[in-house]
Amino acid sequence: MKFVELNSTERAAHVYEVRPRKDKRGVDLISNALPFGRLWYGEPDATSNAIGYAKHRSRSHHAVIRVYDEAGNVIETHEHAGEFKEW
Repeated sequence: MKFVELNSTERAAHVYEVRPRKDKRGVDLISNALPFGRLWYGEPDATSNAIGYAKHRSRSHHAVIRVYDEAGNVIETHEHAGEFKEW
């Protein structure tokens, strides 16, 4: 696993990586912000479910979510502003 160099804005954010599994059975959601470091998502909608969970988990923090293809290239980047509002 190789993490990309972070800029100063991303250092204060939760950074997530969505990577396809080597066994081709879904994706892994990887982050230091997760209690166990990674979560596995199976098909269908594995990528969108992983992105949704990362956004939910970081609802009160800025988050950067990068989606990688099988070759290790970033194919999508999502930024979440952390707009949690207390009622």
